[in-house]
Amino acid sequence: MKVYISADIEGVTGITHWDEATHTKPDYSEFRQQMTAEVVAACQGALAAGADDIVIKDAHATGRNILAGQLPPEARLIRGWSGHPLAMIQELDESFDALLFIGYHSGAATGGNPLAHTMTSSRIAEFRINGDLTNEFMLHGYAARLYQVPTVFLAGDQALCDYSKTLLPALETVAVKEAVGDSVVSFQPDLILSRIREGVKRALKGDLSACLFPARDHFQVDIRFTNATFAYKASWYPGARSLDDLTVRFETTDYFDVMRFVLFIL
Repeated sequence: MKVYISADIEGVTGITHWDEATHTKPDYSEFRQQMTAEVVAACQGALAAGADDIVIKDAHATGRNILAGQLPPEARLIRGWSGHPLAMIQELDESFDALLFIGYHSGAATGGNPLAHTMTSSRIAEFRINGDLTNEFMLHGYAARLYQVPTVFLAGDQALCDYSKTLLPALETVAVKEAVGDSVVSFQPDLILSRIREGVKRALKGDLSACLFPARDHFQVDIRFTNATFAYKASWYPGARSLDDLTVRFETTDYFDVMRFVLFIL
């Protein structure tokens, strides 16, 4: 069994402030370790379910956060950014049996996480696909559908887990924390590691085919930017148009075009 794991940091256990997600800040090392531990727990669950090949994308900021020496020998780690439109699931293709997400977070214009954003908090104020508020989990889950790879597991904040289950009822989730304003109520880290191990094992032994993102024949992407200059620049992308000073719309029937659009406007 070949498994792909995409890992971010803003949705790991306990993280509350941007200092904890920023490599130049002293608080970062603790949460880098927690990100690594949650990825290792996911690997352990996958191996227990029969996986023999695991590819991991370090998908936060520089792409150089996960402590590679702590990973099992069956794992390969993608560090840094290639510039490919698949971004946080770079190298995913039809050869994979399942996709897992670790450390993911609620999206822009939502209150599910003090660090809620979609791709970049400095540029994007709101991101919608076909009218639905979109987060990084959804953005890349739809991309996995292009390759018929089921999205079977998600660990992140409670609001993201709840929202994602409305899209994929069969999705296995582990909620690590719940936002209350600018604070979080978190579970004990070792308890979360245990839940991730068992959740991943359960997900990979279940009906994988029930976890494909729904098929769509048309995609309308509406992005509201944080300032008019960003929106003006994005409006020049082929097929994009301005709705107002801050909002740009892009429409396509091919989801890969959505990923390419996001790559070039950010």
